[in-house]
Amino acid sequence: MDTFNPETKSVSRKDAEAALKLLQDWAAEATVTEVAELHPSVARLLPGQEVANYPALARAYPEEFTVDEAYKASLPDLQNGPESLIKGAKRNIQHVGISNFRLPIRFHRRDGSDITLEASITGTVSLEAGRKGINMSRIMRTFYTHSKKTFSFDVIQDALADYKTDHDTFDARIQMRFSFPVEVTSLRSGLAGYQYYDVALELTETAGEKKRIIHLDYVYSSTCPCSLELSEHARQVRGQLATPHSQRSVARVSAVMGPSEDRLWFEDLIDICRKAVPTETQVMVKREDEQAFAELNAANPIFVEDAARLFAEGMQNETRVEDFRVIASHQESLHSHDAVSVLTEGDTFLSESIDPKLFSTLFHVG
Repeated sequence: MDTFNPETKSVSRKDAEAALKLLQDWAAEATVTEVAELHPSVARLLPGQEVANYPALARAYPEEFTVDEAYKASLPDLQNGPESLIKGAKRNIQHVGISNFRLPIRFHRRDGSDITLEASITGTVSLEAGRKGINMSRIMRTFYTHSKKTFSFDVIQDALADYKTDHDTFDARIQMRFSFPVEVTSLRSGLAGYQYYDVALELTETAGEKKRIIHLDYVYSSTCPCSLELSEHARQVRGQLATPHSQRSVARVSAVMGPSEDRLWFEDLIDICRKAVPTETQVMVKREDEQAFAELNAANPIFVEDAARLFAEGMQNETRVEDFRVIASHQESLHSHDAVSVLTEGDTFLSESIDPKLFSTLFHVG
């Protein structure tokens, strides 16, 4: 069939050829704008312009292709482009980098042994107002060169110095987060199990001043002193059985090490917390341990204000610690809200503003 059939609505090749000729004749006389307004693909119908706006690209992955120095030099690098490419306000950026890249890292224990833990790394540098950006991958590559060492603040400081050199920057920061296991013994049965502590090591350099910071989350039980007294009143005055409310609670203790101090062990910081608030949640428990824990809570009832001050007292008595911060959250079993407190010492953690989600991060998932 050579012509358009209105019953079958089919178009013959002859019809298509006529339509193509008509479009080509029109496009040859029309302006570029007119062609684009009708449809950009019409331009490709003109003789000699079939691939003018769409190059013929290879679709198979080039297995044999190798990169030489000349080719690498030809690659575009927008992050290190000219100042004219900057978008938005031309301002210094205090922190830019990568967060949550993971590596197995080896740490020393206080008893002299080593342990390898999965660590989540955040690395940032400052960026001057006249620079477009940084090469993010350099931060990872720099850290990988140090990742086989047993980590200490000295090793982190070496990595930080490399950051600054690689990025030609004035400030830098590294933070490592991990879960640190410590074997603990139950209160009376003698059973032992592993307690896991969320720890973060942070090294910052701002205006040439370095600070070494350890953050530790300590999970404990808090028995409300008011509820305890009211329960005892009901027992004594009315012969009514009553129980005080207590709840799982979390304190985040952050310590800045003195510049001359060699080491503050993770276990040292845990011991400070245990001495301040001994009602740490338990791992292995038999009936005698559960009873002992109830007695321990009754002997140490605390409001959230008490907890902050007790932890602070322990930090004040540690000569290796300069500035510190204590954030406590008692996740109430009486109320549908939490009781919280923040206590700081020194300028490092002093702030008038609170991160809107700060307290929601003090939640132990078990």
